[in-house]
Amino acid sequence: MPGYDPSPGFSDAPPHKLGVLLVNSGTPDSLDTRGIRDFLRRLLSDRRTIEVPRAIWYPILYLAILPLRPARVLPKYQRIWTEAGSPLLVHSQALRQALAQRLSAERGMDVAVELGMLYSTPGVRQGLEALRAAGARRIVVLPLFPQYSGTTTAAAHDQVGLALRRWRFLPELHIAPDYADNDIYLDALAASVRAHRAAQGAGDHLLITFHGIPRQYVDEGDPYARRCETTARALAARLGLPESAWSLSYQSRVGRAEWLRPYTEEHVAQLAQRGVKRLDAICPGFAVDCLETVDEIGHEYDLVFRNAGGEALRYIPALNAGPDQVDLLARLLSAY
Repeated sequence: MPGYDPSPGFSDAPPHKLGVLLVNSGTPDSLDTRGIRDFLRRLLSDRRTIEVPRAIWYPILYLAILPLRPARVLPKYQRIWTEAGSPLLVHSQALRQALAQRLSAERGMDVAVELGMLYSTPGVRQGLEALRAAGARRIVVLPLFPQYSGTTTAAAHDQVGLALRRWRFLPELHIAPDYADNDIYLDALAASVRAHRAAQGAGDHLLITFHGIPRQYVDEGDPYARRCETTARALAARLGLPESAWSLSYQSRVGRAEWLRPYTEEHVAQLAQRGVKRLDAICPGFAVDCLETVDEIGHEYDLVFRNAGGEALRYIPALNAGPDQVDLLARLLSAY
């Protein structure tokens, strides 16, 4: 039948072999303006990311953003790029491998785990095809976005559905929910803060910062802000912090529209002006470190904080491929 992928054909492979697809947003495939441009084009063309009508948005994207922004962003990526490549991809690959080993050992059988990036390679389609080639008949998609948003989690749903439209023989499919209030997740975050403070001493204040989204999206029903607040309050409670010792903010705002407030860049300056000298910052919405954590928080906003009178902003790394993250994901997958 035209339009469908005819291969592979039906086989009697074990029907319950488990495959796991870890989904994240992605990163440039190469450290140059072309790689950054391709990543931005994919990201900013998604209607889940930008809801402006295409007739208005595409001229802005193709005539202003894509010709100019890659060169401005390149130095940021140059500051964080490693010999092995982009931190987001390096950490994600390490996490994929560690999780596959953990699940296979626990279940006494090979469990296939693949990556699916929404806007870079390996893409969601590639990840699903790799799971199919491994013989997976039961697939669990686990979006690595702890706090649900239409801009991220729903985008993962979209791309999984689009990829499977051409499959003749569909697997048993599960898409795991977000885990903003999961006890194991919150315990892991709290442990990371305690470990950081044990090694470097406690800062005067803990900033819990999340990637922002346009305020309009929340006003129209996106639960993201509520899920971020749930995580932040539960984390502060686990750490025994009074209201004055922590705060929540939103980073990575672009454009002129109003986004979720308070904006992290403005907030860190205000904290310094209030007398906070050592500021600890954690980004619970990022499963692995990337440009927005290592450079935006750890470098750019550290400079903002210092210029406003603070002494140091100390970024607390993401869970990455550490044992707490592997344990968290394994436990989230235990129901499947």
